[in-house]
Amino acid sequence: MIIASANRLNQTSEYYFSRKLKEVRALAAAGKPIINMGIGSPDLAPPPHVIKALTSSLVDGPAHQYQSYKGLPQLTEAMADFYQKRYAVTLNPEDEILPLMGSKEGIMHISMAFLNPGDEVLIPNPGYPTYTSVTRLVEAEPVYYNLDASNNWMPDYSALEKRDLSKVKLMWVNYPHMPTGAKATTADFEKLVAFAKANEILLVNDNPYSFILNENPQSILSVSGAKEVAIELNSLSKSFNMSGWRVGMLLGAADYVSTVLTVKSNMDSGMFYGIQKGAAAVLTEGEAWFDGLNAIYEKRREQVWKLADVLGCTYDKNAAGMFVWAKLPEGAGAAEAFIDDILINKSVFITPGSIFGSQGAGYIRFSLCVTEDKIKEAIGRF
Repeated sequence: MIIASANRLNQTSEYYFSRKLKEVRALAAAGKPIINMGIGSPDLAPPPHVIKALTSSLVDGPAHQYQSYKGLPQLTEAMADFYQKRYAVTLNPEDEILPLMGSKEGIMHISMAFLNPGDEVLIPNPGYPTYTSVTRLVEAEPVYYNLDASNNWMPDYSALEKRDLSKVKLMWVNYPHMPTGAKATTADFEKLVAFAKANEILLVNDNPYSFILNENPQSILSVSGAKEVAIELNSLSKSFNMSGWRVGMLLGAADYVSTVLTVKSNMDSGMFYGIQKGAAAVLTEGEAWFDGLNAIYEKRREQVWKLADVLGCTYDKNAAGMFVWAKLPEGAGAAEAFIDDILINKSVFITPGSIFGSQGAGYIRFSLCVTEDKIKEAIGRF
């Protein structure tokens, strides 16, 4: 006998990369020389002193006990210092910061904390697929707002204002934008905050890419009055090569953070002590860390641009983040068929832009989480 799944799964399927990477692994196991340029999982190591901070903490008295849902004071204070130094944003470490087991966890917690069945959620198209899947899992309704290269992948407010926004409770934004790499200015964030205030919408800026190939990292919380209507997610995954550590953070006004804590405290028992110690240590890194990291990514990006040229694609050299978003040449056909052909015939995996929404049709996305030599090898295969 098979017990039926919950109705909330009817409109939600297994995450694309979960499915596709099974196929990629199977090809590799069959002897195919796969070069994986699809997923943004950093292949570089975090700073050595961070690993030392983790391992040395394992002999501390509380290391293996349940931890506070709100995180170690050392960690939240380090996060507050990081935001002050890097974004000029002042946060109270006691009640305006909530450590998370990865910011992806935060997407679910925020949605459960603020959305009721039938509430509407503004979701960028193209955008991170998890915004849609989590919205559906909590039985709210995704409402897509289109982003376009002609507007630097920013919201079209005139189009948004023509809609009935009365049921919209929450709006996801993500700058620097994934998958396109578009960067928001202070003026862009001011427009978002003004729009949210005018329409009584909670803004959530998902901000894990601000330090990768980006000369001006910004937080939406730096805008005057933003804390009234905006919260922010951030992560150590990309900035410090710690994706497997699962360390994220939620930042914003105490009332919003407290509401999310109500959900989180009923779903886990606090982040592992050693990981918190390592995370607190890494947040003290200076400019030299980011300069070194970006020097590597810049060289890789130059090679990916060459690969995109070979494929006849066009791209924006001013984009930020650890991906290259490229438009397929005319007549190339659907992105998924295009990348499947390359996967089978060249053993190179690239992400089709269509998985990020209808506005991603005709685009592909390259990850920079692969060595220069591998990118050069991929170029050679064409």
